[in-house]
Amino acid sequence: MIGWPDRRVMVTGGGGFLGQAVVRRLESAGVRQIFSPRSADYDLRTADGVRAALGISKPEIVIHLAAVVGGIGANRENPGRFFYENAAMGIELMEQSRRAGVEKFVQIGTVCSYPKFTPVPFKEDDLWSGYPEETNAPYGLAKKMLLVQGQAYREQYGFDVIHLIPVNLYGPGDNFDPASSHVIPALIKKCVEARDSGAHHIDVWGTGSASREFLYVDDAAEGIVLAAAGYDGAEPVNLGVGREITIGALVQMIVELTRFDGEIRWDPSKPDGQPRRALDTSRARDRFGFAATTEFRDGLVRTVEWYERSRGERGS
Repeated sequence: MIGWPDRRVMVTGGGGFLGQAVVRRLESAGVRQIFSPRSADYDLRTADGVRAALGISKPEIVIHLAAVVGGIGANRENPGRFFYENAAMGIELMEQSRRAGVEKFVQIGTVCSYPKFTPVPFKEDDLWSGYPEETNAPYGLAKKMLLVQGQAYREQYGFDVIHLIPVNLYGPGDNFDPASSHVIPALIKKCVEARDSGAHHIDVWGTGSASREFLYVDDAAEGIVLAAAGYDGAEPVNLGVGREITIGALVQMIVELTRFDGEIRWDPSKPDGQPRRALDTSRARDRFGFAATTEFRDGLVRTVEWYERSRGERGS
């Protein structure tokens, strides 16, 4: 599929949720030399840490997935950290990769970079038409600056940098820590624990009226690997499914799949976040042939089953 059996690939964040899926996809495509630097060994926020990782792995391709991320609550509590660490990692990785002679740099951006009131579906050309939603603007802007850096490096140095914008991800192996998890794992955990404890209700942030689009993690990995192999343009590219669901409908679906039969209590004093989120995915289809294949309900079933199984294993 990609013809990289002898290529050296460095995947930052390779031990994370998306990173593990990308590494699996690379391995299934026959890539034999994959290096995933761990934060305990390499501080990728610093030039020295990046140079050390590049020096030991000597990659021809860098796929930069490492990020400091979280849901609305985590973004509200850590705006400075989320801006600095994401910007610093990307800036140093791109600069030191260029200096080290890396052939291709794949930068993973975020849907949080889009303006708060973007026409739906979000088109890549609308990225600069307004300011991001306030609760995650520092994170979104840090990632968007890496798009600017990549385009500048392509223009001045001829460095092959591509910028991909995945929508919200989900799937088995997601982060279920309530302090930093996104909406799907947070809701699954909340419903399962309420069901098992016999609680009569769950509390959910916001009004339920906001919408989101969700991309299964293995589909995201497929899109990233296809782009790494077959896309060489300066323009950013969305990765998604092109369909949205309201948070209210999502909660009802998760309640059903987890068999929680209590009350849902919405807390409108908490933010909904961006009002709507759904991507135009035509550029990914046209430029490198990517189209997501996992039906949303099927992906949710697998995610709930994985969480239930992992809880049982931890408890045994």
